[in-house]
Amino acid sequence: MRQALKWMRLLGDATRVRILLLLESEELSVAELQEILARGQSQISTHLAQLKQAGLLEDRRTGKHIFYRLKTLRGPGAKTISQLLGVLRQTVADIPEAEHDRAALKITVGKRRDRMRAYFDALAGKLGRQYLPGRSWEGLADVLLRLMPPLVIADLGAGEGTLSQLLALHAKRVIAVDNSEKMVEFGAKLARTQRLKNLEYRLGDLESIPIADAEVDVAFFSQSLHHALHPERAIAEAWRILRPGGRIAILDLLRHQFEEARELYADVWLGFTEYELRSFLKKAGFCNIHTAIVHREAEPPHFETVSAVADLPAA
Repeated sequence: MRQALKWMRLLGDATRVRILLLLESEELSVAELQEILARGQSQISTHLAQLKQAGLLEDRRTGKHIFYRLKTLRGPGAKTISQLLGVLRQTVADIPEAEHDRAALKITVGKRRDRMRAYFDALAGKLGRQYLPGRSWEGLADVLLRLMPPLVIADLGAGEGTLSQLLALHAKRVIAVDNSEKMVEFGAKLARTQRLKNLEYRLGDLESIPIADAEVDVAFFSQSLHHALHPERAIAEAWRILRPGGRIAILDLLRHQFEEARELYADVWLGFTEYELRSFLKKAGFCNIHTAIVHREAEPPHFETVSAVADLPAA
């Protein structure tokens, strides 16, 4: 009875309940729990230590990683924990994040099975560390852009338009949108200097994009969505300006805990989880949604980049 009361007190915290429900379904590492729960490592590790000390979890080490799972109990304690888990399952409806956790867990498990992605991750790492004459990201980007069909592209939150200018070299037309008058003036002047007649700068907000309905083939947010007050509205606006069968592409920061970014970079949001981006896109009406974590900076605070690509259904 004393042990059961200890467990009940421990599970008065919603995050620990979420952890137990996740680990009932799948063995997970600290990093995977961080990604699913969008919590810091120290907080997750503290909860796991408490649950393990209480005899509810066990772990195993594989290389540098430690995986946690529900402890297999035998004897009188097994029945008690089984009953406790039954009660927790019934409380799922009262946990707002439960649906998010299930969807995020599915994404995490899917990543493990994605052997092809692991192969390309390893290849990208070698490309960054190993010198090979003539191989560069600039050259690769130029070739890929030349393979791109002539498209009308909206660069949303373009800033001074470095990306817009690169895209304009090969696109049919590029519309660069930014809410900074000075950025738009500077970018437009640079476009004239470079004689990029197919590049147009427009002053406007991500949540009220100055582009007509169904005017573009691709809507691109490059490290700009975390500056939107309401990112889901910005994505809905992207849906509006896309032609049937068009595509949206997002590059942004993965959810992080570096609060100083709000002051240093005027960030409104501290990045997004893959689940959040998928939810925004699905709610807006996009299909064929794909997300991936594509880069991790070597220097602290180790910002990570997440990508999301999706399609607008064809008419």
